[in-house]
Amino acid sequence: MNMIRRAEAKDVDGVLELLIQVDMVHHNARPDIFKGPATKYTREELLEIFKNNDTPVFVYADESGFICGHAFCILKQLKNDHVLTDIKTLYIDDICVHEKCRGMHIGKSLYEHVVAYAKEIGCYNVTLNVWCCNEDAMRFYEKLGLVPQKIGMEKIL
Repeated sequence: MNMIRRAEAKDVDGVLELLIQVDMVHHNARPDIFKGPATKYTREELLEIFKNNDTPVFVYADESGFICGHAFCILKQLKNDHVLTDIKTLYIDDICVHEKCRGMHIGKSLYEHVVAYAKEIGCYNVTLNVWCCNEDAMRFYEKLGLVPQKIGMEKIL
């Protein structure tokens, strides 16, 4: 039986493999920005992230324990800002499905799990960023009903 649960120390190797896959998608599209192959966190950093309730990481594991996908989240809440309201947001820092497991609705299941978790802890919304060069991800998130909140722009000099 497949399941989604909070990431644990035993999941580090599987998550590191997925982080390389994420990096390579971005590196292939924007080698001017992304080094590739690389991971944005070390093993030690991941273990700390996994333990922190403000940075929940969810994994989708199959019956054998193979990590088919992950969702990194960050709990954000501004208080007493001059312009913005005090809403609590669950920011999705990263969703990745292993290249061997794509097309099995794992990404959708992870996203739905994150949304349910955000509701459970009293969040107003769920947000994420997506690189415009990652057209597959853009389509994926649009199919899930997400809409642009803000757009980052650049001019390469």
